[in-house]
Amino acid sequence: MDVYEASTSKKKTKSVYISTVISIALVLLMTGLLGLLLVHAKNLSNYVRENIVLNIIMNDGVSEGNVLAYQKKLESDPYVLRSQYISKELAAKNLSEELGEDFVQFLGHNPLLSSIDIYLKAEYANTDSIENFIKKVSTNDMVKEVVYQESLIDIVNKNIRTIGIVILGFTALLLIIAVALINNTIRLAIYSQRFLIKSMQMVGATKGFIRRPFLGYGILHGLLGALIAILLLLLTLHLGQREIPELVFLRNWLEFIAIFVIVALLGILISGLSTYFAVSKYLRLKSNELYR
Repeated sequence: MDVYEASTSKKKTKSVYISTVISIALVLLMTGLLGLLLVHAKNLSNYVRENIVLNIIMNDGVSEGNVLAYQKKLESDPYVLRSQYISKELAAKNLSEELGEDFVQFLGHNPLLSSIDIYLKAEYANTDSIENFIKKVSTNDMVKEVVYQESLIDIVNKNIRTIGIVILGFTALLLIIAVALINNTIRLAIYSQRFLIKSMQMVGATKGFIRRPFLGYGILHGLLGALIAILLLLLTLHLGQREIPELVFLRNWLEFIAIFVIVALLGILISGLSTYFAVSKYLRLKSNELYR
């Protein structure tokens, strides 16, 4: 009979621990997914900003060699990410393709001017930095004008700020929910062991001695839950990039690894602290209070 009860108790404890690990893994998975969303949103924001183009129109009569030398000088500017030289001929070809007819043949000459397309680094793709850059560029005698879509930049930056605030709000809320759910799950698991805790205390075991195995299991469960969550996150990344190949340019494995490390640390930290406080609670209770 005693063997049967011990076996039943062991199976019940194992099922409680398995459900605890699964619960931790699911909560950490949701946290990790939001982290991946944040990373992708940040990378997408940078991608959009770094593809805003400034057209530096050169004066008529400036030689190609001088324009290329000026382009090289511009590329050394700390604001500039990359540049592209557009000759008069290439500009005419591109416009003809857009119009669907050869306007040069119709006009009898090519009225377009050579230009340099400038793409700024993400941190400088804002109105103030662009205005400073334009003032600096406009002092050159070879430059006729600088053209860019000011309204587009304002809209992009405004939308990015709004989306960033919303995502950060959701992150904070989900983190609070994650801590609460994991804490409640572990408290329920420890609740099933409350009589064992009190029995050990009554036979003279110290609080540290009693806490130690529970903390070990708590940290182990947090780590196992985190590993399961990380595997599911990797699977989600693989499926997402297979279904949407365009996501490849947003991929940054260093940032993803940082998220995986944070998920693992969160699992260990929250699980360990929750276990510590749950065990401490039952160590403080009197024997008759365990039945409540």
